[in-house]
Amino acid sequence: MSSGLLLGIDEGTTAVKAALFDRELRPVAESRRPVALSHPGAGRVEQSPQAILAAVIDAVAEVLERADGREVIAAGIDHQGESVLAWDADSGQPITPVIVWQDKRQEALLGAIDPRAGERSGLPLDPYFSAGKLAWLLQNDEGVDRARREGTLRLGTVDAYLGEQLGGRFATDLSTASRTQLLALGGTDWDEQLLGFFALRREWLPAIAPTFGVLGELRCERWPAAIPLTAQLVDQQAALAGSGAVAEGELKATYGTGVFVLGRTARPLRAQGLLPTVAWAAPDAAGGVGEVAYALDGGVFAAGALLDWLAGGLGLAADARALAASAATVQDSAGVMVLPALAGLGAPWWRPGARAAIAGLTSAAGAEHVARAALEAIAWRVADIVEAVAHVTPVTGLRVDGGVSNDETLLQLQADAIGLPLQVGRADATVLGAAMLAGVGAGVFESVQDAAERLPHGRTINPRAGEAQRAGARARWREFVERSSLL
Repeated sequence: MSSGLLLGIDEGTTAVKAALFDRELRPVAESRRPVALSHPGAGRVEQSPQAILAAVIDAVAEVLERADGREVIAAGIDHQGESVLAWDADSGQPITPVIVWQDKRQEALLGAIDPRAGERSGLPLDPYFSAGKLAWLLQNDEGVDRARREGTLRLGTVDAYLGEQLGGRFATDLSTASRTQLLALGGTDWDEQLLGFFALRREWLPAIAPTFGVLGELRCERWPAAIPLTAQLVDQQAALAGSGAVAEGELKATYGTGVFVLGRTARPLRAQGLLPTVAWAAPDAAGGVGEVAYALDGGVFAAGALLDWLAGGLGLAADARALAASAATVQDSAGVMVLPALAGLGAPWWRPGARAAIAGLTSAAGAEHVARAALEAIAWRVADIVEAVAHVTPVTGLRVDGGVSNDETLLQLQADAIGLPLQVGRADATVLGAAMLAGVGAGVFESVQDAAERLPHGRTINPRAGEAQRAGARARWREFVERSSLL
C-alpha cells in the first residue's frame, strides 16, 4: 500500500487532464485531452458528452499505462461545476449536449422565476447556475420531454453523467449541489421549494453524497482494473484544496478559461456580490454527508478565453501565449482599457447582459497595448472579488494557479492590483486537489489539513505599486466598468 498511487481526473471546460501522484503528492505521470466547445447560436455554448467521456477514458488509460505496475489505490474526479446535460436512464445515451456554464440561453426564463429562489439559495438569479439551464431543457427540448413522459429522464452535472457511465452510480457531491441553485443555503439535500421554483423533480436528479470517502468504483474495459472512487467535487473546490488554501482567510485564484477565486469561511456566509458555496463535505459514520466546510466564491468569466479571442478572433497574435508575451514589451496600455465581458460580468457585479468592450484606442496604441490592457483587466476583475471578500473576512494573501498564471506580466499586475503578495502554486493544482482529496477519502491522509501540509510552498510575488498609484488605477477601473457594462 505504501507504493500505491493517487489518481486525479480533472474534467475542465476545454480539456480533460488525468494525473498520478504518489502518497507525498509528488507527480508521477499525467495526460491531457482537449475537448472542443461549440457555439451554435448567440449566447450558446455546448460540448459533446460523448467527447468528454472519451477524453476521460483516453487520458486515464494513458496514465495507467505509465504507472509501472503500481496500484492505483484511490481516484478523485473534479468537473466543470455548473454545466449540465440530460440523458436516458435505460440506455445511458445523452439526450442533449452539455450546456456549458458560460451558456446564456436561459436568461429570459430566469426573469419569470420567483425571486425568492435567489434569497433561499444565496445565489443570484443568473444564467451561470445549473437550475436555469435544466429548466430551459425541460421547456424547450423534445427529447427531454419524451424521456420525462416515459419515466427515463436523468438530469445532472457532468460528474453525475460520468459516474453513471463509468461506475453505475448516479450521484453528485454537496459542493456541486451548492452550485446548482437547488440547495438552500446551509442545506445538505435538494430543497423542495427551490425545485418547485424551477419546476424540477427530485427523481430526475442525482443523489447527494459527501465529497470524499468510499464512493464507489470507476471501471472501463480499456483500464486494467476497477479504481476506487474516493473523491468527487467541483473543479474550483479541487483547486482550492490543491492550492493549500484550506484555512480561513486564505484565497486561491485559478486562471484558466475564466478566473475563479475561492476562500474558506467558517460557516455559510452571505457577502454582497459573492457566492456562498460548499468547499467540501466529509462523510459521517454511515457514509452520508457529515461535517461541511464552506467557502466564498467569485468568478471572472473570461480570462484565457479573452486572450484566445483577442489573438484568434481579432487576429492580434498567433495565439494567446504570444499575445500575453507582447504585453511585456510595453510599460503601459497607452490608455487602452478592456472590459472582459465575453460571457457577461460575474462577481461581484452580476451583469449577465454586459458585453466585452475595448476603449481608449488612439493611433499610438498597437496590439501590444491592447494585450497589456487585457492582462490589466483580468487582474482588476480578480481584485474586484478579493476586495469584496475582504469586506466580510480578513484576507491574508492570494495563492494562484492555472495555465494563464504562467505569465509573469499578469502575476505582477495582479499583485499590484490587490496590494497583497501572491504565492504562485503549481499549474496543476486542480487535478492535484482531486487526487489529494481522494487520498483523504481513502484514509491515506488524516484530514484535508494534513494533506495540505504536504504541498510544496510556491514562490512569492510582492506588489510594487504604491497605495496612491493603486487607488487611482482602481478608481479609473471602477468608473470604466460602470460606464461600459451598461452600454
